[in-house]
This record gives sequence, structure tokens and C-alpha cells, in this order.
Amino acid sequence: MIGFDGRVAIVTGAGGGLGRAHAKLLAARGAAVVVNDVGGSVHGEGSDTTAADHVVAEILADGGTAVADYNSVATPEGGEAIVRRALDEFGRVDIVVNNAGILRDKTLANMAWQDLRDVLAVHLEGAFYVTRPAFVKMKEQQYGRIVVTSSASGLFGNFGQTNYGAAKMGLIGFMNALKLEGMKYGIKVNAVAPIARTRMTEELLGDLADHLHPDAVAPAVAYLCSEACEFTGEIWSVGGGSVSRVFVGLCDGWFKHPDEGIPTIEEIAEHLDEIRDDDGYLVPFSAQDEFAKLGPRLLG
Repeated sequence: MIGFDGRVAIVTGAGGGLGRAHAKLLAARGAAVVVNDVGGSVHGEGSDTTAADHVVAEILADGGTAVADYNSVATPEGGEAIVRRALDEFGRVDIVVNNAGILRDKTLANMAWQDLRDVLAVHLEGAFYVTRPAFVKMKEQQYGRIVVTSSASGLFGNFGQTNYGAAKMGLIGFMNALKLEGMKYGIKVNAVAPIARTRMTEELLGDLADHLHPDAVAPAVAYLCSEACEFTGEIWSVGGGSVSRVFVGLCDGWFKHPDEGIPTIEEIAEHLDEIRDDDGYLVPFSAQDEFAKLGPRLLG
């Protein structure tokens, strides 16, 4: 039985949808949870304490431990305040689930710059602002679990979501660097790309919506938050009963030794099949793995 007794978790955007599911499951398994939600609209407008308060009330009614927090993740001060809430109430922070998000869908040609800034501020900058103060405490504790919420829109692309997709893929870059910084401190950093019916997606999912409950995503997130998880740097696509690893692969490609001269444009064109051939790919854990592939070719 995987449990979280004695652990303290922060879940951002936990007033509904995926965040609510994550918070409730962690609390049901013994974690003390900071339920963070500014209570705004899907587009990031307004604020209301009701959403976070309602989830806390649900957790308390089920015998769990939780407190509400209404700070915005979109500023450094807000992130610090969220972590301070956990420390003041429970004395430590072991888990951060970066889940808060908004939508401002527009094609690039029609996008206002504010729609870009606000989406990046909540999804990408918000992960920095909440995770950094928590990461400092996790280093002191020599233990931590961090999960970021990416999306197929960033990993694979989706029409009309250049701002959202860039933010979600940016979180993968954030994770890939932070996993290396956390390794010697017992801190694991992973990502999920959820497929679920929420306020942000219910109009996009059509007939599939009824089969994609947020509760089906929470167990995978909870596993990545657990002491049992030994992975770091994983990306999991999760939803509708499916859990699948996603990764960035590096193909073997075509090679011309520098002693033979630099490749010409025409040679690139002639070797496209080799360049794009995905047989024998590797899955790099860090940027160093690219040199592990290239080094032996260059040095013989």
C-alpha cells in the first residue's frame, strides 16, 4: 500500500478538475495537503476562495488533513506565500504538483501579447515561482517529489494553442534540468500529460469526455509523488485508464567526419532518409548523452 503519512503536499490549481482529484487522493492516502487555487475563470480572470475551500471541506469530511491557499502562482511573491503556507501549517514540504493553468486560445496571427504573457506566467513561470522555494526546503530535507503538468498540445502540437503549447513544452525543459539538480538530494522530478475532462477541455473532447474523468489521472500523479517512485525525468501520458511513457528520442542519423569537410547542402538533401530513420534511436537522459553518441564518431 503506497501511502503518504507524514508527507506534506502542495497542489496548485486544486479547486477543481485534475488538481482536486490529485489533492483528494494524496489526502486520502495520508498526506497533509495545501489546496491552492486563486478561484479565477478558465481564462484567468477574477478570484474566489470558494473553490479551494470546497475541496478542503471535502478532504476534512473524509478524515483527511488540508488547508486552503488562495495565492496566485503567477508571481514570485505568490509562489513564496504558497510554500510558506505549507511550512507554517505543517512544518515541511515534500511534494509539489504544479497543476495550475489557464487558457487563452488564439491562432498566432490573432493573439494579443497579453494572452501570451498570462499563459506563460501561470503555467511556466508559476512552476518556477512555486517550485524554487519548495526545492530549497527539499534540499535541506534530502527528499522531495515534484510533478509538472505538461500537455499533448506542447508535446505533439494543437491548432490555436501556440502560447499554451510553448508553456507546456517549456515545462519539459524545466523538468529536464531540475531532475539533474535534484538527483543528489533525493528529489525526483517528473511530468504528466493528462487527458481528462475539465473546465479547460470539456468543449474539446466531444464524445470522449464521459470516459475521461480526472480521477483516472490522479493515481499516476500520486505514484510519481510517492517514495516508491525511483524514476526522475519521466513524461507520462495519462488518461482514460491509459498510462504511457512519452520521450524525446535521438536518431542515429547520418555522419560525415569533419576531416572530410563540412556537410554541403546537397549532401544533407541526399541523406534525408538516413537523417530521419528512427531505427536504433536512443533516449537521452541529459544533453551529455548526445555527446556520448557523437564523441566516438569524432574521436574514432
